[in-house]
Amino acid sequence: MKGMTLDAMAKACQGTLAGAVGMQYLKAEGIVIDSRLVHENYVFIAVKGERTDGHDYIEQVFAEGALAVISERPLDIHKPYILVTSTKQALKDLAAYYLSLLDIKVIGISGSVGKTSTKEMIASVLSQKYTVHKTEGNFNNEIGLPLTIFKIREEHQIAVLEMGISEFGEMHRLASISRPDIAVITNIGMCHLETLKTRDGILEAKTEMFQHLRSGASVILNGDDGKLCTIAQVQGKAPIFYGIGADRPENAAYTDKSVYASDIENLGLKGIRLNIHFGAKSFPARIPIPGEHNVYNALAAAAVGQQLGLTIEQIQAGIEKARTIGGRTNLIDTGWLTVIDDCYNANPVSMKASIDVLATADGRTVAVLGDMNELGENKKALHYEVGTYIAQKGIHVLFCAGELSHELAKAARTHNPACDIHEFDERNDMLKELLPFLREGDAVLVKASHFMEFQEVVEAVITM
Repeated sequence: MKGMTLDAMAKACQGTLAGAVGMQYLKAEGIVIDSRLVHENYVFIAVKGERTDGHDYIEQVFAEGALAVISERPLDIHKPYILVTSTKQALKDLAAYYLSLLDIKVIGISGSVGKTSTKEMIASVLSQKYTVHKTEGNFNNEIGLPLTIFKIREEHQIAVLEMGISEFGEMHRLASISRPDIAVITNIGMCHLETLKTRDGILEAKTEMFQHLRSGASVILNGDDGKLCTIAQVQGKAPIFYGIGADRPENAAYTDKSVYASDIENLGLKGIRLNIHFGAKSFPARIPIPGEHNVYNALAAAAVGQQLGLTIEQIQAGIEKARTIGGRTNLIDTGWLTVIDDCYNANPVSMKASIDVLATADGRTVAVLGDMNELGENKKALHYEVGTYIAQKGIHVLFCAGELSHELAKAARTHNPACDIHEFDERNDMLKELLPFLREGDAVLVKASHFMEFQEVVEAVITM
């Protein structure tokens, strides 16, 4: 890790270095908060979590070869440690400091829906020219973002960093760490309404990122989003818009710098075929991931690639090589049925997008859905709205579990009596009936908010 001496780390997190006589200029080879990940010459930050307290593992990590620890408590040891007021704040301070030492371009990605899929698409495109480091899994919060940054090495040329928030001020804290060269916002949707209240509140919270951009930064926005398209300038510079409707001259948000799609052909579960335009230039591409919402992900990636000097051929190759990760429109062929694993999280917009994917499948379509979280006072109405959408798309079977999912069932039953509906209070009760119900050739969508733990449903279905 470049420049991460114990002395520099102590200064960066405003801590006091103790027990390091003659060792203050030794360099850390890694920084972790999980004692199981400690290797020789790593620095361990003792973070107190909901279930465990890192301070309880200090003796253990030194036995594993840790160079030093960062602690909120004075330690009676003859080993190097940095005493700080807050280890969680030290984690963020060190990440910001480390990133400032690196010669690397940072892409910051946020939005209500599609952050992870867009991040994967952007990383796939940029990897055609650069050595790319990207956020892994859901490491996109005030703990995960610093840990992602600590894995950057000097050979990396680009960092693609996802930033997820649920409250005002959180993006300030994340973006002040990452300081993006390019900011991408995918959309402003109906999520985290318990804290952010309205779409205007969500817009305000997401765009906190703009106050922490590096000099000369570019901003790339979904111009088909009714909130984002109203942004005329960021730090005196016009945003770059992308979208499906961008070739319509009446859409004032778009300019000759816009990236837009035309001739979109939905290939069902085989993906999407389309043409992508940069002003007067265009090229054909095939997105290998199902769902027309992935058109937006590809356009965002193309716009980022254009800003960073990729050729059309490189952008095209990156889009066509893109893949999903578990829990995000991940297609699993079990040999006798197809599972659409989209169980990581859910809100009304992403639910509808996943239902669109399911509706393109051949054979019997089975939606296995659970409650959506953090929707505020309109949560029942929003679940009912999704149930109505299920009916409109002609989904054959609905299995749902959870208190709010009864609203899904009510709406689907009201608007499409032909839909075969099975509703339950508990996920495990639903599973008992779901598994024997499924038959060869079914296409099965599994989706719910993360707290419903529907990954267990996916695992049960693919191993039955």
